Amino acid sequence: MERRHFLHTGARTLGAGAALSMFPPAIRKALAIDADKRTGTLQDVAHIVVLTQENRSFDHYFGSCSGVRGFADRFAIPVAGGSTVRPFHLDTQANFALMRCEGAAHTWPDAQQAWANGKLNQWTQAKGAHSMGYFTQTDIPFHYALANAFTLCDAYHCSFQGGTTPNRLFLWTGTNDPHAQGAGPATFNDIATLVPQNGRDSYTWTTYPERLQEAGISWQVYQTLDDNYDDNPLAFFKVFRDAYAGVPGSSEEFRSRACSTRNLDQLKADVLANALPQISWIVASELDSEHPAASSPAQGAHYTARVLEALTANPEVWSRTVLILNYDENDGFFDHVPPPAVPSYVAWHPDPAQRQLAGDSSVDTRGEYHEHLVSYRSSAQDKALLHQPYGLGPRVPMLVISPWSRGGWVNSQVFDHTSVIRFMERRFGVMEPNISAWRRAVCGDLTSALDFSRPNRSPLPQLPATAALAARAHTLPSRTLPVIPIAPVAPRQTPGTRPSRALPYRLEVNSLCRPAAQSLTLEFVNTGAAAAVFHVYDQHHLAQMPRRYTVEPGKVLSGLWPISRADTGYDLWLLGPNGFHRHFTGQLTPQVQAPMPEIELGFDPVTAELTVRLHNSGTVACTFELKANAYYDAGPVRYAVAAQSQVLHRCSIRPSGCWYDFTLRVAELPLFSRRFAGRMETGQASITDPAQESGR
Repeated sequence: MERRHFLHTGARTLGAGAALSMFPPAIRKALAIDADKRTGTLQDVAHIVVLTQENRSFDHYFGSCSGVRGFADRFAIPVAGGSTVRPFHLDTQANFALMRCEGAAHTWPDAQQAWANGKLNQWTQAKGAHSMGYFTQTDIPFHYALANAFTLCDAYHCSFQGGTTPNRLFLWTGTNDPHAQGAGPATFNDIATLVPQNGRDSYTWTTYPERLQEAGISWQVYQTLDDNYDDNPLAFFKVFRDAYAGVPGSSEEFRSRACSTRNLDQLKADVLANALPQISWIVASELDSEHPAASSPAQGAHYTARVLEALTANPEVWSRTVLILNYDENDGFFDHVPPPAVPSYVAWHPDPAQRQLAGDSSVDTRGEYHEHLVSYRSSAQDKALLHQPYGLGPRVPMLVISPWSRGGWVNSQVFDHTSVIRFMERRFGVMEPNISAWRRAVCGDLTSALDFSRPNRSPLPQLPATAALAARAHTLPSRTLPVIPIAPVAPRQTPGTRPSRALPYRLEVNSLCRPAAQSLTLEFVNTGAAAAVFHVYDQHHLAQMPRRYTVEPGKVLSGLWPISRADTGYDLWLLGPNGFHRHFTGQLTPQVQAPMPEIELGFDPVTAELTVRLHNSGTVACTFELKANAYYDAGPVRYAVAAQSQVLHRCSIRPSGCWYDFTLRVAELPLFSRRFAGRMETGQASITDPAQESGR
């Protein structure tokens, strides 16, 4: 927290009149403005506005929200040891002081400890038990109203396992300088003021606003310069520091665009004058930032409402605007979804040929590992974190608010902060070479969160007032450390599905057991349009780090698991994007006369039929039993399959929105099982997981 300077707030008030009034009725009317559909494409967007708030995780805000991958997730990862503290409700109705719940540790070392290379079993040890606290709709009604009105992304991750500055650097520049070419890599909030301090060099790599400037794309940072909570990372770069200081030859335009005060009143004036830039970043004040140290969800909600008021003051401008509301990092607040990441090192060695990875990647992973130390971060603790993956980090809330994203949608494509730059790239054609090949492959460009061809289908509900709750939160004298319940109630997610955007994933994992080699081989197949990360947990060896496999479209990777114990065999638990799940169990069959079952899954997107091909390449017949775990109540289906034969099972999954979940067993092999779950993509919108609400 050394980067923060505490602003004396005693003299500040929210003000009478407008600041304490109800959320203006004019906003509710303006939010119903239809998109200005000209081409029915991304080119209809004239303005992209980014408001990045502080330090909240997805589960912390939206784990109880209906339809998202939250507390009712049926495929939470297996954990051995570690945290035993359940998520618990920060009930602000019973104790309003919890609106300013104490934050938790959130730096590079403790984030790595909590993540534990994907095991996620050291969270409360690293962050504190209070990091498991979460809000519900009754506590943060404005945030939930936005989710109900627009599009919520439930697979949006911060970029980096750590704090504010590195994550905001990814958001504004696409990188944290992993190759140490511009005074990085940035792993802490070390350079975090406009005026240089501590004798540390300014960052010197190229930022995305510089590229926009060179390309002639208009841009602006809206902020109060002396109260922006050090959340404008451009202030840490030499070119902008020189502009602010008036160094001869520096850019006056950089000073006016990035290093001056232009607040929400001026944002509104620009909107009314049809002068909103093509790209804008909004940086909140300390009290408005939602950071647990100084702000609250209620105060952040009121600030977001004021941003919306400014942007919708001119219907012509709002009809061509996309507002992105995201959060720079998770603070220390818990999120249960393992972040997609490059494989961790089991053993690192100077000789690349002798390095051992827990997994593999078909995509170039350069720039995704911590390979360099800055001079002022070279302690034994710092050195111990060399070669660790930078990210992705935990999920954080992300809302796409625009006339093209109305209707309470959920988008479950994997995104991170570089996805925001990718969206700008797609619209305005200015490329950012700082973004690594791995992130470009794994993280989407946000276009799947919007519907440009049919944008005006859904009316908007009224958004709740924000001023009164913000004023009440403003009077809270300090932060509150919540009391951990002795017997916490299991977190509950509100039942129900939501409309869900089509996703670019088409994935499969094939298994092949070879008794002679005493091993199981998994084959990771990607026939979709985006790269995906598969997480594999060995449930017989949960103390080991999970393997991760990044597979790009059109590629196949393989991994081999030795099977040394015939009594327990193997038990592998797999997770991919949007609830993709596979679970493989079995044991060696040393007998010569034995079945050898193999299952091949297929899908016809035209008929929405799932095909299950049951192979028996063994020497004796076997009986397959297929049983649905969700979506259908039909009894099990049995197939007798002769040796060296196969049978095809077909099933329409259209009634469930193309979600499926079934288990296959073989009567002659008691420990053999294969569970398949996920959603098959047809290229069309669907619904979120209808079985998740039941927890089956």
